[in-house]
Amino acid sequence: MCPDVLEAIKNLVQSFIDDESKSPLHVGEVMSCWLFLALIAETQVQTEAGINSTTDPELRRALHEAVEMFKSQKEQLTAFLRLEGVPLPPTSESKPISDPNSVPLGVKLTDKELANSLKKKISMAITNCANSSAQTIRNDVGLIWSKFLQEHITFLTTLKSQMRKRGWLKVPPPYVPAGSSNTGR
Repeated sequence: MCPDVLEAIKNLVQSFIDDESKSPLHVGEVMSCWLFLALIAETQVQTEAGINSTTDPELRRALHEAVEMFKSQKEQLTAFLRLEGVPLPPTSESKPISDPNSVPLGVKLTDKELANSLKKKISMAITNCANSSAQTIRNDVGLIWSKFLQEHITFLTTLKSQMRKRGWLKVPPPYVPAGSSNTGR
């Protein structure tokens, strides 16, 4: 589906949600929101550290895009939780910009390690969004999870493409059923 169609569907659903009376968040919704906020806040800080560790322009661009996505989601979720009267989780401070060439080699992660770490964290966020969406009762909360899920899936699709092109994507061996004459591709 193209973004315009998704936006139209979102606007239609939003019109129904705006007319819906809102029940209080249940404990599962609060816990999901609170944990996800903690997850993306810490992932943002770790991704900023990754930006400070690489000179690869393509990877730096992907890391910057991820940080912007995390910041946006963090702001949306923070505003929502405050509106609902939910205390926020403690989070780490953003990392200042530093020179990637000054990071000692024994501390510096490789570009492949940085990309795979981000892929793993985005994958965790996708699972978290999907589980949270399935557990929510309120439609406005479900819409938040749907939006975040779509953003993470879109980002991960692009990241995996870049990783595959660079030879950084970790791929399990092909499965060949016992007795099959196919020995792989």
